[in-house]
Amino acid sequence: MSKRKADRARRRAEMILKVRSGEITATEAARLLGMSRKTYYQWEDRALQGMLEGLTEKEPGRPPAPAPDPEKARLEKKVADLEKKLQTMAELYDLRQILDDLNRRDSKPRKRAPKARKKKR
Repeated sequence: MSKRKADRARRRAEMILKVRSGEITATEAARLLGMSRKTYYQWEDRALQGMLEGLTEKEPGRPPAPAPDPEKARLEKKVADLEKKLQTMAELYDLRQILDDLNRRDSKPRKRAPKARKKKR
């Protein structure tokens, strides 16, 4: 949350607490916040609901993990299978390159060693 939004939220909270404690009226709070009294009450209702939700006791510990998504599991398996297939194809390609290189070397005519010359006498 941006600093500006956080400041506005704090200001609204301050006004709501002042109204709830009887320091000022809802009309005054709305005027100070630059909103209608109806809008002020909407914000107050949201704030009180949020406070109630925040203060409600929850089960101890971590919440249970969400159930696995079968579509996600299927796609992950498909990706793993395709990666394995790609690896196999890459290895096959490398082997073919090696074989092609060997075949090129074998198909080149080999130079014969020069014959020894007979010495003239």
